[in-house]
Amino acid sequence: MNSTAEFRDYTAISEFRIINRRTLVECSDPNPFLQISIGSNSSLSDDEFVSVTVSGVLHPSENDWVAMVSPSHSDVSSCPINEIMYAQTGDLSKLPLVCHYPVKFPCSRALPSPAKDFGWHDPGYIHSAVMTGLQPSSTFPYRYGSDSVGWSNQIQFQTPPAGGSDELKFLAFGDMGKAPRDASVEHYIQPGSLSVVEAMAAEIDAGNVDSIFHIGDISYATGFLVEWDYFLHLINPLASQLSYMTAIGNHERDYADSGSVYGTPDSGGECGVAYETYFPMPTEAKDKPWYSIEQASVHFTIMSTEHDWTENSEQYEWMKKDMASVDRSKTPWLIFTGHRPMYSSAGGLLGVDDHFVKAVEPLLLANEVDLALFGHVHNYERTCAVYQKECKAMPVKDENGIDTYNNNNYSAPVQAVIGMAGFTLDSFPSNYVNSNTRKVEDSFRITKGQGS
Repeated sequence: MNSTAEFRDYTAISEFRIINRRTLVECSDPNPFLQISIGSNSSLSDDEFVSVTVSGVLHPSENDWVAMVSPSHSDVSSCPINEIMYAQTGDLSKLPLVCHYPVKFPCSRALPSPAKDFGWHDPGYIHSAVMTGLQPSSTFPYRYGSDSVGWSNQIQFQTPPAGGSDELKFLAFGDMGKAPRDASVEHYIQPGSLSVVEAMAAEIDAGNVDSIFHIGDISYATGFLVEWDYFLHLINPLASQLSYMTAIGNHERDYADSGSVYGTPDSGGECGVAYETYFPMPTEAKDKPWYSIEQASVHFTIMSTEHDWTENSEQYEWMKKDMASVDRSKTPWLIFTGHRPMYSSAGGLLGVDDHFVKAVEPLLLANEVDLALFGHVHNYERTCAVYQKECKAMPVKDENGIDTYNNNNYSAPVQAVIGMAGFTLDSFPSNYVNSNTRKVEDSFRITKGQGS
């Protein structure tokens, strides 16, 4: 990189991170008396504790520091099983790998994971606070920090409209992740995340957004816990100003022998622990990440496609009760969200789970869900008003050429896959009309009574 200042507002998680991005051609004015001695107390070639002694500093200062940098050509030739553990998260990029890092929390006895081994990172203190007495549709200035370490600039936070009010303007998407702004190589990059965040920040600055919904596959840290720091830094312009609501996805929860519906190693061993720590939603209990909220004229029912949704399960009974209890005179719009879709043109590993559709789709029809939003597939699709793979109603063009669904005569939910926020877009079958889409643009309306 060219300078420290150039990327300070982007990838500067810490001063060390900035320095780590620099190319050191030579050390200017090295101290001829400086000596660094390293002593080892381990006989292992790839796993050892070392003592570092620095001498020859004439005037030691508390601002002096020593950085330990792993070798750029480290590999896993002596521990090939760890290369497999990297690959289990879905990341197949060729990065320098190391064999061992401190071991921390496991969630599975069946399979070692990055989250408890080589991907572990001490997150330090995570501070949270509950603010009460906030009025809806209001702006509140705040700062964070302390007298000892300093304070942030003043930030303006906008609360969402109260349930039962009229208009709601929200952004919804899935599968965003993060990416560096410099040329560094990091694990599991989602290149579209940068432009998506910039576009959303512009909408917020223009006053066009009341709240945000991120529907699963949040950071793609997948056990490399420092990447949660990178993601949180990326979304700071959004989440610091508006409510940032989330749903859990496979890359937050799934792992072998962990209680998830799907036994894939997609979370890298996080098993929802990191997700629920960083994004405490209004759920009933830990590892039960389903909830509902009301904003303006909309009732949102947020489920977990990664936890048991079969008929008579705890989550199934909750969904059934929650949607049946909606007061449609107060919140006439019912939006259902989850990570894995019920309909998609993508096949293979991104295909639809027919068991999930068979169990949950009847609840959507029975409770007259207006719109269902899903992620998981890294592209965009919108259905007709659909039930059991049949179009029950088609949209018609309004005077501006926008597809319009008339829910005054309800037929079935409209469903949309919105997992296009970060990854390079998945390809649909070659005979699909948008199989080569790389820029997603779509407008549609659902009308009911006097609203839309």
